[in-house]
Amino acid sequence: MTSTTTDTGRDKARDTGPDAGAAGGAPHLPEPQVREFAARSISGGLALLLGLLGLVVGALLVLAGTGASGGGQAALIVGGVLVAAAAALAMSGLNMVAPGEARVVQLFGRYRGTIRTDGLRWVNPLTTRTQISTRVRNHETAILKVNDAYGNPIELAAVVVWKVQDTARATFEVDNFLEFVSTQTEAAVRHIAIEYPYDAHDDNGLSLRGDAEEITEKLALELHARVEAAGVQIVESRFTHLAYAPEIASAMLQRQQAGAVVAARRQIVDGAVGMVEAALNRLTEQDIVELDSERKAAMVSNLLVVLCGDRAAQPVVNTGTLYQ
Repeated sequence: MTSTTTDTGRDKARDTGPDAGAAGGAPHLPEPQVREFAARSISGGLALLLGLLGLVVGALLVLAGTGASGGGQAALIVGGVLVAAAAALAMSGLNMVAPGEARVVQLFGRYRGTIRTDGLRWVNPLTTRTQISTRVRNHETAILKVNDAYGNPIELAAVVVWKVQDTARATFEVDNFLEFVSTQTEAAVRHIAIEYPYDAHDDNGLSLRGDAEEITEKLALELHARVEAAGVQIVESRFTHLAYAPEIASAMLQRQQAGAVVAARRQIVDGAVGMVEAALNRLTEQDIVELDSERKAAMVSNLLVVLCGDRAAQPVVNTGTLYQ
């Protein structure tokens, strides 16, 4: 059962293409019904000036009505109140938009555009304006515990840098785009973790630890596919924590140490064989000494023991002939 799981994990790691993570793990979200466009607005300085002028005119009419007599008194007072009320209503359409912010404009529930121009802007005072931040944000997931492609429990966490690109979709396509980004980020991290092993057992497959750049690119692709419906742009994504779960950490450390020892021994043996081969070739080419096959085997054995041993060899000096 263990070998079957391992082979399956290898096949997944080997056959996964650049876009397979995004295509296979991302949910099939419906097409967006609304997209952002610029709202009709004018400079707020002129609107503010006209509004203040209307308030002044209304106040003067009311004062003139209180000083007048006869039927014109009521007309002046009513006219002044109406002018002042109209000016106050018009001034309610003023909006202060800071850099890195936007205003989503709705008129009786219908989307009428987005104000992205910073400064004082004026729109229809009957509309409602929702403030939304377009600044770059960070979201860091908690440390998640999942099983990798080989079934080993691992812990990992990621940080995602993102910003709102389409304010209309962020407002109307999802209920709460902040919670949506948080949930989809966790889902993408979990999906990437179960698709790849922590350490690959062969050189052909990708692994979370050994191929961090490639895995990060696949995570970014999947995140983009998941949050695109909410009008969110992924700027960057990185793993901030990656480790085996505590219950298997010691066993996996021993396996990694054994692999390092084997790799070091293999390199030592390869170097020793090359040195012995070079020594025999040089002895033969320069005709220093003639060795039969038995003496060559003994020499190779002695040299390998000296070169590959952990401890220093104790030489034995032969004072007789070569064959004694």
